[in-house]
Amino acid sequence: MRKNSVLNSLSGRFLILTALFVMLAEVMIFVPSVARFREDFLLLKLEKAQIASLALLADDMIDPELESELLANAGVFNVVLRRDEVRQLMLSSPIPAPIYETYDLRDASPVTLIRDAMVRLWDSENRVIRVMGEPVRGAGLLIELTTDTQDLRAAMLAYGVNILLLSAVISVFTAILLFVAVRGFLVVPIKRVVRHMQAYAAAPEDPRNIIQPNAGVTELREAEEALMSMQNQLTGALKQKERLAQLGSAVAKISHDLRNILTTAQLFADRMEDSDDPAVKRAAPKLLNSIRRAVNLCETTLAFGKAEEAPPGLRDVNLFQLATDVVENERLASGGTLVSISADMPETLVVRADPEQLYRVLSNLTRNGRQAIAGTGQAGNVTISATQNEENWLIEVRDTGPGLPPKAREHLFTAFQGGIRKGGTGLGLVISAELIRGHGGRLELAQSDSSGTCFLICLPKVGGAVDALFG
Repeated sequence: MRKNSVLNSLSGRFLILTALFVMLAEVMIFVPSVARFREDFLLLKLEKAQIASLALLADDMIDPELESELLANAGVFNVVLRRDEVRQLMLSSPIPAPIYETYDLRDASPVTLIRDAMVRLWDSENRVIRVMGEPVRGAGLLIELTTDTQDLRAAMLAYGVNILLLSAVISVFTAILLFVAVRGFLVVPIKRVVRHMQAYAAAPEDPRNIIQPNAGVTELREAEEALMSMQNQLTGALKQKERLAQLGSAVAKISHDLRNILTTAQLFADRMEDSDDPAVKRAAPKLLNSIRRAVNLCETTLAFGKAEEAPPGLRDVNLFQLATDVVENERLASGGTLVSISADMPETLVVRADPEQLYRVLSNLTRNGRQAIAGTGQAGNVTISATQNEENWLIEVRDTGPGLPPKAREHLFTAFQGGIRKGGTGLGLVISAELIRGHGGRLELAQSDSSGTCFLICLPKVGGAVDALFG
């Protein structure tokens, strides 16, 4: 069972991501900020060095102790001022080490400033550097000083730590505010939708469980309206399905009782054929045909009314032998009409199928073709043929009848609407298509015109999906 932790919740993840994104934004700001701080620090040293050199401008000779004090206060080793193209050493003291690097702040680009700042942060060794810049208030052409980097790096680190701490505080505060906002605007309404869905799933027939949209956010309200529409449709469909199930149960009972009554009537009608009364003899065949159609309708309705067909018992079947049995039975049923029925396929062709179900399908398709040809009063042929490729077995049942009428083609696989012959129910093709789908294949109308009709059965050779489906 999945743990309901903060990381698995929408608001919790939003909180963490917000903190991370704010920290990332602050880090991106940190780099140019530190570079700017370094530049200001060095410019401030130049200004202090210039102020310290003013004492020498006022008096060419100053006390060595005062000079040392001025340099210490400015934090530099010496100061050079260029005025009127003359470079003049204003203040000086011994330099503890050779000059490591010279930085000219007059025309430094942002990239250069950022690069120099990052180098200084990573370099922990104390270096002696020369810094050049423009004197303030036009006090000369150039001022340069020599200093070390110890104070500079310490100040940069302190500034960086302050920025990071401030960034952490801002990110946490911002994340908490967004957490509260997201929870109020998104999480709470989403949880409400989830509760409605759970309640509806527990009792979908109860209209009180249908959600009533009231979200203030446009997108969430649209989702609630779509959910309400779907629940209304599903509730209506369930009610209709329940009514149809009750109606189907009633029809099945009526069909069962009616079939028994008609069977008795058929027995008496068979005896009427032996009557000597000419009028009775003429009426008896018509009465028998009507009773047979009624019995067939009852039996077909009862068969279709079953909850589902049994799963196919797949095994290797000699298709030629199966088709031959269908042909022989249909020849007997044709009663010596002009309809020719044959099987055209290799005698060794083996398919993987349920033999009883496949027999029912082939028998139904062959019977439909035979009856269609017989209805024209002309001679014709019904042929069962089969081929195969790498993926499927392809079985065709073709007749030379008049073709299917447009209405039959439109509702060919719809129960009680796709009847082809007069008095038919259209259930035969529906049941046949269902049986073939149970094999993982398909039944389709390949051709139907004035030259005849052809139905195609496609059975897959790979039975893994079917075997897994029916265990």
